[in-house]
Amino acid sequence: MSTTFPDEVDRAALDGFAERYGDRRFATVVVLIAAYDEQDALGAVLDGMPAESCGLDVDTLVVVDGATDDTAEVALRHGALTCVAPRNRGQGAALRLGYRLAAERGARYLVTTDADGQYDIAELPELLQPLIDDEADFVTGSRTLGRTESTDLVRRAGTHVFAWLVSALTRQKITDTSFGFRAMKIEVPNSVRLEQRQYQSSELLVGVLARGYRVLEKPMTMLVRAAGQSKKGGNLLYGYSYAKVVLGTWLRERRSAPQPQDRPAAERISEPAAAVPER
Repeated sequence: MSTTFPDEVDRAALDGFAERYGDRRFATVVVLIAAYDEQDALGAVLDGMPAESCGLDVDTLVVVDGATDDTAEVALRHGALTCVAPRNRGQGAALRLGYRLAAERGARYLVTTDADGQYDIAELPELLQPLIDDEADFVTGSRTLGRTESTDLVRRAGTHVFAWLVSALTRQKITDTSFGFRAMKIEVPNSVRLEQRQYQSSELLVGVLARGYRVLEKPMTMLVRAAGQSKKGGNLLYGYSYAKVVLGTWLRERRSAPQPQDRPAAERISEPAAAVPER
């Protein structure tokens, strides 16, 4: 596992989880949610989680990222496995903690979604089945191939700009770099170097592509946030920070990892995103 967990926050969170659940093993599929101050939206998201998908048992794991509200209590009350970090560090740090916990407790497939209700959990089988069939290692939704309810024209334009940038850098067609509803084999996120505290979606995607994992996009739906406000800041700051992460990750991986274009296409990607008809 390439990601390290050096500080006392991770240790305290893992110790607290062990005290609450003992040595409980996870289901084959774990849906991971990183949540910070999402008490108003999280309950409805958890109530919609299935107990099984594609014939496999599903557990829901919520990593509470040092919340200042009742997010942890809501997660527990709605039946989610709940890991509480004592200090807020950002979505990236919370997800890394979840990746580690799921791997250590026996999960085979990992799915990420958000606490704010922007993704349709009914589309989960579309993400999982290609992994089960060994057609891909990493499956991500795409609002570009599917649809979005967002009316923010700047954010919508940014989705296309960053998709073009990542496609140009990695030489693989990608239509949506920041869609948070994704599924992957458990070893994938735990083998990629991850450092970002907040803008982690592009870091993971670029790292996965750079390391030659088979990546598949599926048409998905982006809903409006159910409650609360985004933690990502205004459009200008978000775009600048996101671009820094994309370019920084690509440069880092280019220096340290084998380039995916050096591998046969059949080994790199099971079904090019460009082959999926746009809606």
